[in-house]
Amino acid sequence: MHIASVGVSKLCFLCSLAFCGLLLLLIPAFQPPSRLGDLPQPRPHARPARAGGGSANTLRRPGAPAVSVHAGETALATWLNGSTTETEVTRSGDQGPGRGTDSRKSPEGGALPGGGKGGGLAGSRSRDPLELKDIFIAVKTTRKYHKSRLELLFQTWVSRAKEQTYIFTDGEDKELRRKAGANIINTNCSAAHTRQALCCKMSVEYDKFIESQKKWFCHMDDDNYVILPSLLRLLASYHHSQDVYLGRPSLDHPIEAAERVKSDGSVSVKFWFATGGAGFCISRGLALKMSPWASLGNFISTAEKIRLPDDCTIGYIIEALLEVALTHTHLFHSHLESLQKLPTDTVLEQVTLSYGGFENRRNVVSIGGGFSLVEDPSRFKTVHCLLYPDTDWCPRVNPRQKN
Repeated sequence: MHIASVGVSKLCFLCSLAFCGLLLLLIPAFQPPSRLGDLPQPRPHARPARAGGGSANTLRRPGAPAVSVHAGETALATWLNGSTTETEVTRSGDQGPGRGTDSRKSPEGGALPGGGKGGGLAGSRSRDPLELKDIFIAVKTTRKYHKSRLELLFQTWVSRAKEQTYIFTDGEDKELRRKAGANIINTNCSAAHTRQALCCKMSVEYDKFIESQKKWFCHMDDDNYVILPSLLRLLASYHHSQDVYLGRPSLDHPIEAAERVKSDGSVSVKFWFATGGAGFCISRGLALKMSPWASLGNFISTAEKIRLPDDCTIGYIIEALLEVALTHTHLFHSHLESLQKLPTDTVLEQVTLSYGGFENRRNVVSIGGGFSLVEDPSRFKTVHCLLYPDTDWCPRVNPRQKN
């Protein structure tokens, strides 16, 4: 009797298993077909918002469109798109003095590569809006020029970019500290105009830029006028994550230097460099790659290796060591040029201007306005009033009238 009951139990158990298996096979047949909307959809490629509108940092030149300064979600766009730039087929090249926006061609006419080791794309255009606050503008000076040069800068273009402009000098100055606050940086470097002193200041400039987390590093001298709308427009043509080195060579050929590799010898190396007297700009992506040779005092050691000044050392690190080409541009100008030859109708389109020194005080841009040459020998006030006619000290006359 007991054995019979055990057999019945086993039979019931097997039947239960068979029934459950049959149900599992039939369940999918009773489900409704999946709709397209229920399926996982591919992630759309996000496009950062195009420049538009205005803000407190929007800059405008009379008769020119405003430069947009809206911030973009760069990191998110980079992650979604896998790329943050789109390649242009062509860019405007040389069109005479001061007319080209920028060029990847050397004065010899040879095309310059866009990157080298992991370098950026030649002619790449940013889809990421740029604000003035994204730029670190370093002005190198010395104590003896605080009054004669810096007062003019603070009266003109620096007044429009006080928070973005950092003054690197070699001595304390209470009056300058009052004007610039924390943006005045005493490098404690020598006041002499020597290679070592210049490289010492550039070393501090580089480290401060890296600390700032800003997108662009632009070095200027204390005799440069920076046309801020043009600077924004130029840098917005690139992306700060790419390898970008923008400036104007002072020579028509690469410089050649003896690179000391060991104590028992040296090798010759050639490279282009952007002259510091006209100003130059470096993207953050490239600046970070410079770190082994530029950060925490290494810049001074690198300069000693080739025994050249600060701007040459910048070119050596970027072109010779990182193999990233200088992007030559005619929009930067130093006092070593014939500034009077710059076409008058292009002056306000430039990025930097300068003026003659003691040897040639009349080497200034030819532009008329409400100030005479005696009142405004550098022409910086005249340029400033053409850009910002609402400035309270600008003459209330037709700003384009000739002297």
